[in-house]
Amino acid sequence: MASGQERKELDARARKGEVVVPGGTGGKSLEAQEHLAEGRSRGGQTRKEQLGQEGYQEMGRKGGLSTLDKSGGERAAEEGIQIDESKYKNTTDK
Repeated sequence: MASGQERKELDARARKGEVVVPGGTGGKSLEAQEHLAEGRSRGGQTRKEQLGQEGYQEMGRKGGLSTLDKSGGERAAEEGIQIDESKYKNTTDK
């Protein structure tokens, strides 16, 4: 863990546009970069674990159909594309 002074220096460098945290690309502060790095490393994997492999793939298929004016579900229904939402399982449900 960085000391207070080190964090201030890292924050100053981040505010100048430098990436100071691995995976923190785009963050405008040290804290923002830390949050981005955390989300990138765990977010998708956590969702995949919750939904299972097939559910995660179906979710991606549905999301890929979305447009600015229609959700993926609406567009799939319009075009007759089958989305099997039964594949969405929630491992947190008992």
